[in-house]
Amino acid sequence: MREHLIASGLAGTIATSREKSLRRYRLFAARDPRALIGLEPEHDWPVPALLALMAKSCGVSGDPTTVSGRDTIDPDRTVAALDAFADRLRSAAERRVPVLLGTGHPGRLLGFYASLASALSSAGCTLLTSAEGRRVDITTRFGVRTLTLGYARGVALIHEPGVHPAVDAPGVHTHSPLPLRTVLAGAMTDGGPLPGLVIGDHGWVCAAGQLGIEAIGPADTDDPAPFVGQAEGRVSVAVPVDDAARSDSYRPLAHYVLNRACLSQ
Repeated sequence: MREHLIASGLAGTIATSREKSLRRYRLFAARDPRALIGLEPEHDWPVPALLALMAKSCGVSGDPTTVSGRDTIDPDRTVAALDAFADRLRSAAERRVPVLLGTGHPGRLLGFYASLASALSSAGCTLLTSAEGRRVDITTRFGVRTLTLGYARGVALIHEPGVHPAVDAPGVHTHSPLPLRTVLAGAMTDGGPLPGLVIGDHGWVCAAGQLGIEAIGPADTDDPAPFVGQAEGRVSVAVPVDDAARSDSYRPLAHYVLNRACLSQ
C-alpha cells in the first residue's frame, strides 16, 4: 500500500500546492465558512497551530518559511489512518448500524465510496438514501447555484437538476455542509433511521462530526477542517491523501480497508 500511495501521487509529493494549503489555513484561522465546511471549532486555531497540526497529522512541512512548491503527505501516516478507518468499518458492520456515504468529490472518489457501500450493504448495514431529489442552494464564488441531491451506487452527492448521477456524470464538486444537513432533515421528516456512521469528505464528514455523528473519511492537505475535527474529538478518522488524483488510483485503497475490515466481497 505504501508503494502504491507514492507511485500514484496519493501520498509522498502530491499535486496540492503549498500556496493553496496556506491560503486555506488562513481562511480557517479567520473562521471563514468556506474553510470550516460545517465544523465549529471549540478552540482558536491560528495559522502556526494549524501548520503544526497538519505537519503532525499529514506530514506537510512544518516550516513556516516554506511558502511555495508542492505539499507532502507521509505515506506511513496515511497507512496508519487507513488501518483506523478499517477498524471503524468493521465495527459498523458488526453492529449493522445505518450508514450514510456522501462525497463532495464525486468525479474522483465515487468509485471508492461505492465499493464501501456495496460491502457494508452486504454485511447488513442499511444505506441511507433520504431526501433524494431535494434541491440544495449552494453558495459558490459565482453566486448561488441550485443543485439536486441524488445517489449513485449508494453514495450521496449533488448534481445538476435534470441530470441523473452516474459513473460517467457523477455530480458536482462541493465543500458545503448543506447536502449532509439536507439528508438528515429528510430522514427525520420521513421517520427513517439516522446514520450511526457517516463516511465522506469535505462538508459531509465535518458537518456530521459537528452534529455528534461518528464520521470518517479522506482529506487533502488544503482541507484542515477534518484534521481539526479529529484533534478536537469530533471526527473519528481523517485519512491524509490527495483527493484529486485519478479516480482509479483509489481502488486499491478500498480493497485495502475492506480486507482489513474483513469485508472483502
